[in-house]
Amino acid sequence: MKSVVISDAGPLIALSRIEQLGLLKKLYGTVLIPVAVQNELCCDTNLPGARYLRLALEDGWVEVLDLVDETGALVRLRLILDPGESEAILLAEHIGGRFLLIDERRGRQVAKSRHLKVAGIAGVLLAAKQKGLLDAVAPELEALRRAGYRLSAQLIDEVLRLAGEEVGRDGTAVS
Repeated sequence: MKSVVISDAGPLIALSRIEQLGLLKKLYGTVLIPVAVQNELCCDTNLPGARYLRLALEDGWVEVLDLVDETGALVRLRLILDPGESEAILLAEHIGGRFLLIDERRGRQVAKSRHLKVAGIAGVLLAAKQKGLLDAVAPELEALRRAGYRLSAQLIDEVLRLAGEEVGRDGTAVS
């Protein structure tokens, strides 16, 4: 399962809210999530993006796996991380997938300390542009910002630089 991506809830929710969840399917095929992440997605609500998440689960390209923790590692991780992050990290360790899609700083630090390869939503958008799935990253980063998703100015500048999109004095992308 080396090519499979495992995800935490945050990036899935954010991509759904800007109507770009399908980029994950186009880039990586199947995305695996643990039960705790499925619970955090709130697919049975009318929250922004919930419909896209529900459809991805129904279509089967976002797949839920039940995590069996016989070592007690999950209990220890839940002392410092939320349930979704904890289960996603353990699932990534057990599956050995391509990478763990996670944006929360503490979760990324823990995953990296456990020798997991991690990526975030900005990396997904950059990969989508590089594969010709997006014309520009800047509008999607702005849509994320408007949807309440927090990305540092440094990260935005770096992603725009890597995408070959200039940044104006006011911090917005220049065509």
